[in-house]
This record gives sequence, structure tokens and C-alpha cells, in this order.
Amino acid sequence: MRGEWTRLQALFLHDCHFVYYIHCFAHQLRLALVATAREGIPVAQFFSYLALTVNLCDSSYKRHDQLKVAQVKEIVAKLAIEEIETSKGNNQVGTLKRVEDTRWGSHSGSISNLINMFSATCSILSNVINDGTTSTQRADADGVYDKITSFEFVFILHLMRDIIGTIDDLCQALQRKSHDILNAIHLVSTTKALTQKYRKDGWILLLENVQLFCEKYDIDNPDMSARYTFGRCCACHQRDHITIENHFRVDIFTIICDSQLQELNNRFREDVMELLILSFALDPRDDYSSFKLKIYASLKINFVLMTLQRKKNTFEISITKLRDS
Repeated sequence: MRGEWTRLQALFLHDCHFVYYIHCFAHQLRLALVATAREGIPVAQFFSYLALTVNLCDSSYKRHDQLKVAQVKEIVAKLAIEEIETSKGNNQVGTLKRVEDTRWGSHSGSISNLINMFSATCSILSNVINDGTTSTQRADADGVYDKITSFEFVFILHLMRDIIGTIDDLCQALQRKSHDILNAIHLVSTTKALTQKYRKDGWILLLENVQLFCEKYDIDNPDMSARYTFGRCCACHQRDHITIENHFRVDIFTIICDSQLQELNNRFREDVMELLILSFALDPRDDYSSFKLKIYASLKINFVLMTLQRKKNTFEISITKLRDS
């Protein structure tokens, strides 16, 4: 569609050099989300292990049924200690969802379901480790279990839930037929502002939620003030003293948020947004009232700018004449 040389955009530009290519807003958001999901090794590894978890726990009817039974037991246990309440539509038995780049809501649904079904998922992985049909299957389940019960995986799991949740809400809103162009632009601007606010103020709440989740499921909470070791390097070979908190806050939290903001800004450029706002003035309702107001405002602003520019030019000419004399 938007290929620069041979696709539909190029064919239009060949005949008319003044056209703008404007992609579907909801699809652009999904593309921005997919680009962020592939940004950096930790996030790419997270989605790889998320896909492996779904494949191992829900790839057969037997495990699918075992997953549902484990969920029922967990719900009954929580109801017994009054950790959750019964109400219509709540505490439904679900299943894990696969992440697909072209399917709306798959990222958000997969992450949310894993958080809600974490205990049941770990139980199924333990069964596969002990009773898997092949050694490869048992080894894969053991590796996935170790990964998803690590602090880093849980941290990225909650971080991506927060970021993707904001994007997914906007995607659902943009797909409603009742929205017009101005509402869509307003929603995009709101999403950018919410993402920026989350980057600025969301760290403390995110860390608290992750630590509470780890305590609930007996996952080790690292000492955030301890020294962080890069990759496979020994601590003695590192020149910089970087704490574990600094690693998670700067190398993961900030980078993911910045990547999301950059993708949103790149895919929703200001010049295209301005063009859409102006095009909305061509709405024929109420005898083109929007057109009249916008044109009047635009002419008024242009008149003021032209007046200021003329005064500036006159002033510069006067100064030049004084210098020459």
C-alpha cells in the first residue's frame, strides 16, 4: 500500500504530487505496538518465551483441559479465603491466547490472561516437566518455567500490560464507526500524553506491583540496590557500578517507553495531523460552518503574521539606511 517506489502510494504520487498518504489509525497503532515489541533483546526474548508458554500449555486437548481444571481449583481456593468475590461475569475460566501481529488485541489478551492464570500455567508446566512425552518437550518446559518465574520476566510482563493496555483501549475506540476525524486525532494525542505521563510517574507503582506479584507466587525479589552484572560478564570486569534498580528503570522501563513514544510520533506526524484537522473543515453539515470558522481563523492568523513580517522588513530597511547614511 505505502511502498515508496512501486506500490499504491507511488502510483498516486506519480499522477498527483500534492497528495498525502494517511494510513488507518488503528492499524498504525498496532504497527507501533509490534515495533515496540521487537525493540531490544529483553522484550524480544519476553515475547518469544510468552509464545513458548502458550504452545506448551495449550497445544493439546489434554493440557487445555488440565489448564481449565487448575483454574477452577485456584478460583475455589481464592473464594474460600475471600480473596475474590463472586459476581456476574467475573472469575471466568479462560485460556491462554497466542500473540499474532495482525490480530487486534492479541498482545493485550495474551499478557492479561497469563497474569490472571499464572498459577495454573506454572502448574501445567510442572506437569510437562515431569510427564512430558519426549526429553525435548520436558527440557523446553523446564527452560520456560525457569524464565517465566524470574523477576525480569514478571517485570516486563507487567510493564507491557500497562503500555499495551493504553494502546489497546485506543485501538478499540478508533474502530468504532461513531468517531470522526477530530475525535480520532484527540484520542491519539491523549494516548501520547498518557504514555508520556506513565514514563514520568509510572515507575514506583510498577515496581510495587511487580514485587507484590513475586511475593504472591514465591518468586525471588532481587535487592534493587545490589550491583548489576551485564550479561555473561563477571562483576570484577565491569568498570561502571550500576545497580539492579538502575538496570530495570533505565535499560528496560525508560527505553521501552521512549520507543513507544517515538513510534507514535513517527506514525502520527504533526503535518499529517494538521492536514486532517483542516480537511475536517470540508464537512458539509450546518452549511459548512466548520469551514467558515477555520478559514476565517486561518486568514486572520495569516494577516497578523504578514503584518508583523512587513513591519519587520520595514524596520530592517530603516536600520540599513541609517547605517549607510
